[in-house]
Amino acid sequence: MRGTFHMDTDTATLCCYDLAALEHRLEDTCDWWSIPEDELQEVNAGHCLFMNLGDDGLYEVQWGVQEAPLISEQGMCFYFQAPSGNVYLGSADDVSGGELEPDELSQGIFLQLKPGNYACAVLRKANQITVTLSPSVLGQNLLHDLIRI
Repeated sequence: MRGTFHMDTDTATLCCYDLAALEHRLEDTCDWWSIPEDELQEVNAGHCLFMNLGDDGLYEVQWGVQEAPLISEQGMCFYFQAPSGNVYLGSADDVSGGELEPDELSQGIFLQLKPGNYACAVLRKANQITVTLSPSVLGQNLLHDLIRI
């Protein structure tokens, strides 16, 4: 499975997460993740990957899902949990919070994956981002800083 989409972000951030993994943030404020400690906590728990881009704007995102394990040439690798398999990949402008979740009008796509843990490899060249997802044993991260790509 692979494809391409374009996203316009005002938060300079791409995110990837299973909606069920962030249900506990639905009642929180819409910008809860703008607090670095909260963002890092959710990334390390494997609930959401927030990939900071450094600049707002229009990005082309090429994505793929593969069964084979990821290899180092596929980019920086991070891990997340997909308890329901309903995964959103797109602009963090639409991340769950403020009693809202991403929908068909969001700047991203929904992927229907098998529930489980996933590795997410990310490569960036200017405004083109490549994201590759693959099943993984790992579902959490041990990061000390926010993800910047």
